[in-house]
Amino acid sequence: MTTPLSVGKPLSTAEGFICGGIAASIAVTVSNPAEVAKTRLQLQGELAKNGGTKVYKNALDVFSKTWKNEGLRGLQRGLPPAYAYQILLNGSRLGFYEPFRRNLNKFLGRSADEQLTLTSVMAGASSGAVGASLGNPLFLIKARMQAYSPVLPVGAQHHYKSSFHALSTIFKAEGARGLVRGIDAAILRTSMGSSVQLPSYNFTKNLLVTHDILPANSAWTFLASSSVSGACVCLVMQPADTALTRMYNQPTIVGPDGRSRGALYRNPIDCLWKTFQTEGVRGWYKGSTAHFLRIAPHTIITLTANDLIINLYKSYRDGDS
Repeated sequence: MTTPLSVGKPLSTAEGFICGGIAASIAVTVSNPAEVAKTRLQLQGELAKNGGTKVYKNALDVFSKTWKNEGLRGLQRGLPPAYAYQILLNGSRLGFYEPFRRNLNKFLGRSADEQLTLTSVMAGASSGAVGASLGNPLFLIKARMQAYSPVLPVGAQHHYKSSFHALSTIFKAEGARGLVRGIDAAILRTSMGSSVQLPSYNFTKNLLVTHDILPANSAWTFLASSSVSGACVCLVMQPADTALTRMYNQPTIVGPDGRSRGALYRNPIDCLWKTFQTEGVRGWYKGSTAHFLRIAPHTIITLTANDLIINLYKSYRDGDS
């Protein structure tokens, strides 16, 4: 049994949600340009044999060309909905994770403070699925806004003036069904990432502390633990992330039943299969370098900031001097 690293009264779900949302908002400001690069690389040469025409060579080329042709605005496309999405996703993921994990432990007759691999993975996947479901409309418009380029377009192009314009345009054209498009892919992606993010972070942190490598409340402990977590998330989540980007950005058609549906893919499994057939396994990992450039600092900042914010909040709440 591990010794719990946090002291004092545990955070409530609402407190954890707010602290997690603030931490994620700080992180996304830094990581959003890499998300733009990742999105465009994932859509480049979509379902084209031999890779199709390459607009961008690599992640650095995306940064360079986007800065040259679109400026800072281009590198930060989709930032407003990204803020709202991160608050919902990571507020849920970080806020619900501990209550889920502790209750699962109790259900199995174990101590709530014990770090069990099974309950940690289940809690991570479940809390991530909740966040992905709540934030799906925001991730949808974020992906479309990030893919849009007036100079070097890749994939289907959707031009929206603002987040509100995007949401209203989709709702008018497709109804509420359009706003939940790709939610199955979002749940798959986020559940896979969340199932390893916090468990790998907590496992690494416990290992460092229990073996007296680093102190419990050191920023270096948070940094090292979140670095390992970021690498694990990127490895596990990349294929599902590519499927999600393509599901969100695909053009829509009206079917025989009068409903709008994706013109290219029926579901994330269909997307992964078609991508594999035409582009091979490499197609699943398009944009993986940009994904790591995004997920590493994002995970490091989110989890490090979350721990620091929680410690500061607990100190203030509990009246510690």
